[in-house]
Amino acid sequence: MPQRWRSVEPLPLSLSIVSCDEEVNLRRCLASVAGLAREIVVVDSGSKDGTLEVARAFGARVVHQDWLGYRDQKNVALGLCTQPWVLALDCDEEVSLELREALVRFFESGDDGRFAGAEMARKVFFLGRWITHGDWYPDRKIRLFLREKARWGGSPEHDRVELTEGAVKRLEGDLLHYSFRDMAHYISKINGFADVFLERQKADGAEWSLVAAVFRPWWRFFRAYVLRRGFLDGFPGFWIAIATAFFAFVRYSRKYEDDQKEASRR
Repeated sequence: MPQRWRSVEPLPLSLSIVSCDEEVNLRRCLASVAGLAREIVVVDSGSKDGTLEVARAFGARVVHQDWLGYRDQKNVALGLCTQPWVLALDCDEEVSLELREALVRFFESGDDGRFAGAEMARKVFFLGRWITHGDWYPDRKIRLFLREKARWGGSPEHDRVELTEGAVKRLEGDLLHYSFRDMAHYISKINGFADVFLERQKADGAEWSLVAAVFRPWWRFFRAYVLRRGFLDGFPGFWIAIATAFFAFVRYSRKYEDDQKEASRR
């Protein structure tokens, strides 16, 4: 089979990934960046399928680490990287041909001497189509960065790369995201993220707010479907806007439920 991309010497780049039971996704992810990085680091939290075999077949260094949460697990992987630059990917992501070429040009043009990081748009495949509007696109993420000038920060459930200094370049091409297999898969994620959100509220001493529980869901729907033109994605865009609003309603209602449980124990 002919190559879909031009051959280049491996870049001064570590590919950083965390995994658990991601055999199919990981194969697609690593195939999209094959030959691009000098080093592949996979931190696995206990896969029972063929994830580890796939990683090693692509030449990855595989290290076990019990699950610490997304942010902290990714910092473990980052700490194992040795190259000056890091490309951090999730197993369910794939580098498009356009983005792969943009990554190569970043180094060929000398941008690696002018910037400390680069961001890219992330595009989700859902309900049989690519979602190109609403809250899910362009969803820009910093995923290419100088190893010594970045850490994973944010909250445990919504991690992000934080640079200590330096400018960020915006790359052309999309990072393709196969985040949800179907509606049921999306819905199954709601309670887990709501649990984490509740624990953070409790740690921060936040009080339940009727205003937030009522108005935040409406705002999320209006922003996604109207302001960010989710309606252009057809019924999937409508479903996403509704589901996102419901997700917000669940998150901002959980503190009320927790308060009632606490009151009943007194």
